[in-house]
Amino acid sequence: MKQQILHYPRLDTVLMVEDFIRRHDGEYTKKKIWEKLPKKTMYQTFCLIIDYLLFSRKISIDAEGKIGWIYYPERSKKHIKNKGLFWRKK
Repeated sequence: MKQQILHYPRLDTVLMVEDFIRRHDGEYTKKKIWEKLPKKTMYQTFCLIIDYLLFSRKISIDAEGKIGWIYYPERSKKHIKNKGLFWRKK
């Protein structure tokens, strides 16, 4: 059964949630993050943001239900350069 979305999040709300999770990496569960956000949002909208961040592989949820930030593109680029990995031209 599909759930009807009543309100899509604005970009500033998505960025606020991303920033909060990045600063509090692995400290809080989904509900605690929602309760501690600096600006209140509807829980349905917040869940939509969490689903987006999970789908885009920016966050992960551990066995205890705590949410951690896992998206570090600058680290992966640095890691690839240090290992000497590169694309070969054919």
